[in-house]
Amino acid sequence: MDDKRKRTRLIVSFSLIVFILCATFRGCSSAITQSRNKKKAQSSNPNRFGSSAVFQVWGNVYPDGYYYVTLNVGNPAKPYHLDIDTGSDLTWLQCDAPCVHCFKAPHPPYKPKNNVVFCKDPLCASIYSSKSQPCKKPTDQCDYGVEYADQGSSLGVLVKDAFPLRFTNGSLFGPPLVFGCGYDQQISSSHPFTDGVLGLGNGKISIVSQLRDMGLTRNVFGHCLSSQGGGFLFFGDDLVPSQRIVWMPMSPNSLEKHYSSGPAELLFGQQSTGLKGLYMVFDSGSSYTYFSSLAYKSTLSLLTNDLVGKPLKVANDDHTLPICWKAAKPLKSVQDVKNYFKPLALSFTNIQSVPLELPPEAYLIISEHGNVCFGILNGTEAGLGNFNLIGDISMQDKMVVYDLEKQQIGWAPANCKIPPKS
Repeated sequence: MDDKRKRTRLIVSFSLIVFILCATFRGCSSAITQSRNKKKAQSSNPNRFGSSAVFQVWGNVYPDGYYYVTLNVGNPAKPYHLDIDTGSDLTWLQCDAPCVHCFKAPHPPYKPKNNVVFCKDPLCASIYSSKSQPCKKPTDQCDYGVEYADQGSSLGVLVKDAFPLRFTNGSLFGPPLVFGCGYDQQISSSHPFTDGVLGLGNGKISIVSQLRDMGLTRNVFGHCLSSQGGGFLFFGDDLVPSQRIVWMPMSPNSLEKHYSSGPAELLFGQQSTGLKGLYMVFDSGSSYTYFSSLAYKSTLSLLTNDLVGKPLKVANDDHTLPICWKAAKPLKSVQDVKNYFKPLALSFTNIQSVPLELPPEAYLIISEHGNVCFGILNGTEAGLGNFNLIGDISMQDKMVVYDLEKQQIGWAPANCKIPPKS
């Protein structure tokens, strides 16, 4: 199996799956020194909660396996490509502090300039549990460590620098935001070709939460990932549609810092599968969707039985994903076989409206060999236990909105190649 096609960046808060590292890490070299000097923003602060920021998205589910945005950081500003990840809350850049272990990236590593964050900063405490805070004194630098489900990790120190943003009300502002300066990365074979991670999880350290605390945007963001590649990402609520959007409350039992729904029932061809009580995590850091072992095996069995008598055979020689089928001739798009596969849907018990539809395009890809492959994977085998992830493949061609103000998740069909007018 080609691991490069199976990226997942979910972080969870307990050791059975993946976790925020709690050990004390060695500090960066003298390139990062403690300093209280703060650079002032170069332009005026927009009106409180008066606007949003929109970013173009690049990438695709296959063959790239990830979506990313470009953010400018520093003064003078330099561009960095960041993997969009709603499954973790810390944003970090590869950092020359100097680098202990750094991977090949699109841009040179970020260079810190006396802008370390101290342990006394509340954002430092927010990335640790009360029992795992490694700081010995308030004036120590704030070290961090994160480990992801794909076995990748980043160690470094928190720093603060300007993020120049152009808002939809026309203003340009460079708020000083806290992020990770990663000087020691361990990467997996599924690591995307980016400069770091844009953490959009539900934590105080997330970029969106920091912007909200500064009064620049609402604590709302959303993404629209196109099945044709690319899309857009936004911070703030200006672009949230007033109609045609289905809202669902975030689960009160949601995993800390992640976006989880209430229990859902899986439908196959609009019929109940008997699979109920599925808690789903919306994770843009996962290329594919993951079901727990029971749900995965049941879904695969339904698909397999439904393909009996149809002109598709198992392609044992195609290892793009665990399960692929071949037709009489190479396929060019999912449209070629769409009629052979029934739609899936997730019916959430805490809402009375439209379920989250998963048409064949939301769970199938066409491999480079011209075969159709099943884009829902066995999460239990991937180390996710009994959790279920809704990954990029199943969020394509939908605007997905995460409203932290009202603690709800919304979605609506959308043309993700064209950002809506604010």
